[in-house]
Order: sequence, then structure tokens, then C-alpha cells
Amino acid sequence: MSSTMEVAQERVEEFTRRVTALRECLHRVVVGQEETLDLLLTCALTGSHALLMGVPGLAKTLMVKALACAFDWKFSRIQFTPDLMPADITGYELLAQDGGSAGLTFRQGPVFANLVLADEINRAAPKTQSAMLEAMAEGHVTVGGRTYPLEKPFLVVATQNPIEQEGTYPLPEAQLDRFMMEIRVGYPTPAQEEEIVLRTTAHELELPAPVFDRQTFLALRELVWSVPVPKVVAAYAVHLCGASRPGDSRAHAMAKNFVAWGAGPRGSQNLVLAAKAHALLMGRTAPTFQDVQMVARPVLRHRILVNYRAIGEGVTSQTIVERLLKDVPT
Repeated sequence: MSSTMEVAQERVEEFTRRVTALRECLHRVVVGQEETLDLLLTCALTGSHALLMGVPGLAKTLMVKALACAFDWKFSRIQFTPDLMPADITGYELLAQDGGSAGLTFRQGPVFANLVLADEINRAAPKTQSAMLEAMAEGHVTVGGRTYPLEKPFLVVATQNPIEQEGTYPLPEAQLDRFMMEIRVGYPTPAQEEEIVLRTTAHELELPAPVFDRQTFLALRELVWSVPVPKVVAAYAVHLCGASRPGDSRAHAMAKNFVAWGAGPRGSQNLVLAAKAHALLMGRTAPTFQDVQMVARPVLRHRILVNYRAIGEGVTSQTIVERLLKDVPT
């Protein structure tokens, strides 16, 4: 038993060393934003998609590009607009002639990458969103009746501007549920902003060099998935999600009054998976109640749909999550 624990501890220490090197690499490019980067790492190390919420100019694109470079992944950026078509994402079939015969050849779209930045994702029409949802949910795209798998790892990091809503299409709940986290990017501190100004006005920023290769990353991801979870911790995550559902017997009073739809089973799964990654990032071999609480806000707030009463009284999904974390017993 002790030898097994020693092996586990050695793997965690190796994980910590690699992640520390990765953090240092990212912070050579990105000033501050420690929490945002750690949440992005949590999504990446669990093979999950992330939704970044923040006003323009907060280095969201830079963070994602730096992450792709550090992992040595193929990166692509898709600017979502109202006239964007599904073929602009997935690719298209082209009639090509080879010698004397003609046939259809598939040209891959920008979604065929390891890390896809979907910039202002809520500006695309529902038809285009459905093509993106298939890639996110199934790991493949369908063009002309044929299915084309996407290479692993495959992650989508989408951005939304929380203040400019004109000309946007709200993301369907099914697509929102595919994002492990809604990560809110805040303004830097005055000291950080001074450092940003000094860095970016002295010379052109250089993206980081790769820290490790694809196989090393896949091994780290397998380690995250293999972390054991105490049954009581899993039960707590399930209870948190159940308390957010107004029709559930475990429903919190605020959920009954202000929630139209609560977090589903994928919320519970992502809470536990994110808690595993958070525990490893903190150098521990198993998640605790505190790990679940640390990731609960970004994991749950986009999965809770408030009703009209909540809108009228200024109650948000964030308010609901904060109350659940305070009242649901561990």
C-alpha cells in the first residue's frame, strides 16, 4: 500500500513540476490573470472546452495563443460573424480533376486544429452554431454525408463580449452545457497594467516556446482522469447540482423561487473532473470539498437559467451559486 502511495506521490510531483514550468512560460507573455490561466489549464488538462467572458483588450486571444504554443498544438482562430456559414468552420467538398477522372475532394476548415479560438461566438447564426456544437460534442464534423474525425486533443475556447449584445444570437443551452467553465476575465491591477504598457510598447511580444510535446500532454491528461475521488466529495458535487434544480427534492429555496432550469448531470461530472485537476494543480493526490467549491462558480453559473422573477429582482446565476456554496452542507 505504501509503495503505491509513493508512486502516486511521485506522479503528482512530476505533474507539479511540468505545470510549474508551463505557468512560468505563460507568464512570460501574459501579465497577471493567474486565476484565469489556472482555469484555462484546468479545462485543457481535462480535455474540456472553455467560454471566456470579458470586454475587449484583456488579452483573451493572447492567452489562448500562448497556451497553444506552450503545448505545441496546432492553433486556429475563427472570427464569428452573422454571415459565417457552417462550411467556413468545417470545410467543404471541392470538385477536383485527377488525370481524366473527376471527383470530390474534402478541404478541411479551421476547426481541424488542436485548439480552436471561437472569437465572439455568439455573433454567428444558429445554423452555424449547430456545426460548431457537433464538433464540440462529438469530436467530428459531417460534410456531404461523410463524417471526418478531429485529431485529439481537441479543445474549443470561445469568447463573448458581455457588454455589446446588438447583433448577437444567445447560445443554446445545449451548447453552453458543452463548455466546462464560463471564465470571467477581469481588469488588471494598476501595477499589472503598468507592466503591460511597458512590455508591449518596448518591443513586439514573442509567443512562448513549447514546454512539452503532445504525448506528454496526453499522459498528464490521463493522470488527471485517473485521480481517485472520495465518495463523499462526489456526493457533495451531485448535491450542489441537485440543489440548483427547482423541481428536485433537494432544491434550495432560492432555486425554487428564481431558477427556471438548474445544472444537469454534466454539471456534476464537470465539477468532479475540474476538482481533480484543481487538486493536482495544488499538489494533492485527491480532491476535497474545497476543490469542488473552488471550481463551482465557473462550472455552474452558465448552467443555471434564472426565471423572469430573478431578472426583475436582480438575482443572477452567480448569486444562486454563491448561496448554494454557503448553504449546501459538505
